[in-house]
Amino acid sequence: MIRLTHGMVLAAGLGTRMRPLTETVPKPLLALRGRSLLDHALDRLADAGIGEVVVNAHHLAQQVVVACEARSTPRCTVLVEDELLETGGGIRNALPLLGDAPFAVVNGDAYWLDGPTPALTRLAAAFDEERMDALLLMVRAATVEGEVGLGDFLLDPVGRIRRPKEREVAPYLYAGVQIIHPRLLDGTEPGRFGLMGPWTRAIEAGRLYGLVHDGAWFHLSTPPDLERAEELLDKGLVKLF
Repeated sequence: MIRLTHGMVLAAGLGTRMRPLTETVPKPLLALRGRSLLDHALDRLADAGIGEVVVNAHHLAQQVVVACEARSTPRCTVLVEDELLETGGGIRNALPLLGDAPFAVVNGDAYWLDGPTPALTRLAAAFDEERMDALLLMVRAATVEGEVGLGDFLLDPVGRIRRPKEREVAPYLYAGVQIIHPRLLDGTEPGRFGLMGPWTRAIEAGRLYGLVHDGAWFHLSTPPDLERAEELLDKGLVKLF
């Protein structure tokens, strides 16, 4: 088990599939249950005892800056990306502020309900620095409403991740929540790149693991997804898995 002190929220995406809502509001600031998705993510990090959080921003970045300044906890540092760095580049850019220990990363549009134990607490309890470069929260594709394609990953009996082969159906989706050891980004260069490269290298080394979520998770890609999530939550129709 590790003690998480630092985290990051990825809030720099363009949110193109959520248009027209994201033409005037960055996707992480869209509201669900009366609070922005960003506030929900920051609340979860604060509840997990994480006091220092980096938030990256690009699209309508000043709105993200104002939203973070309005909070007292966790303490947020906003890194405005003049050029979009994508997930890997954004995290690499934030490493000087995240320390040398493993840290949490939450997608700015991730929204979930915890099971009996909060997901971030479960991830911290399961993270093994000796064996893992990253531990990803997974959800069962069969439990997700909306388009999920062929899924993202498969897990072996001890939780090691592998990518599906061509046309192979993968039973798990990445839930947008993970713990990363800084060494996951070893060998990368500053600039724009995604996380799939570092993840793939970790998979090849047997050091990328997954933990299956035991609560509810919402696929929030389009405006109808957001409306459906609001409806399910308002009516209490959400199942915990």
